[in-house]
Amino acid sequence: MNSLDFSIVVQAWPYLWLGLVFSLALTAAAFLIGMILGTLFALVQHFEVPVAGRLVRAYIALIRSIPLILVLFWFFFLVPIVLGHLSGTGRPVPIGANWTAFITFGLFEAAYYSEIIRVGLRAVNRGQFEACQALALSTFHTYRCVILPQVLRVASPIILSQTIILFQDTSLVYVLSLTDLLGAASKLAQLNGRLVEMYVVVALVYLGISSAASQWVASLRKRYAMAGTRR
Repeated sequence: MNSLDFSIVVQAWPYLWLGLVFSLALTAAAFLIGMILGTLFALVQHFEVPVAGRLVRAYIALIRSIPLILVLFWFFFLVPIVLGHLSGTGRPVPIGANWTAFITFGLFEAAYYSEIIRVGLRAVNRGQFEACQALALSTFHTYRCVILPQVLRVASPIILSQTIILFQDTSLVYVLSLTDLLGAASKLAQLNGRLVEMYVVVALVYLGISSAASQWVASLRKRYAMAGTRR
C-alpha cells in the first residue's frame, strides 16, 4: 500500500473527466429515449391495441431475457449487415460505435421503463378516469394532464432506481472501444501501470454518484409515503 501514488490520478483527471461526461451523456440520452418509447409501449399495452400490443409484449420479453452486452454486439455487427441488404448494395452500412451505444441503450431501457409505467397505470384509482369523463376531457387530455403526471410522480423512485442501474451499465461500452469513465481509466492504467489507483478512484466516483442518487430515491419514497398517509 505504501507504493500507491494517487497523484497520477490528479494528472490524468482531465481525461477521466471526459470519460465521465460521456457516461453521463449516455445515461441522459438513454433515459430520454427509454422514457419516451417506454411510455408509448406502456400505453399500447394499456389500451390493448391488438397487433401492436402483442409486438410490444414480445419485444419487452425478448429484451428483458438477454443481457445488454449481447444486444450491443447484435446491433453493432448485425444491423449494418441488415441495412446493407435493405439498401440493395449488399455491403454492410457502418453505424459507428457512438450511434450503436446511444441507440442500443435507449431501446434496451425502453423495455424496463415501459414495465414501470405500465404497472403505474394499473395502480391509478378508477375514480380518476371517471372524474375525467365527468369533466368531458378527451382521452388525450385525460392521460396527458391527469393520469400520466400521477403515474410519473408515484413511479419516480423506481424510475430513478432503474436510471442508477443504467448509469452503472454504461461501463459496458468498453466492448465497443468507447471512452467512458471506466474505459478512460483502463486505458490510462495500461499506459502508466497504475491499475489500483485508477480503479479505486473510478469505484469511488461510481459510489459517490450512485449513493447520492440512491439518497434522492429514498427521500422521494419517504415524501410520497407521507403524502399517502395524510390522505
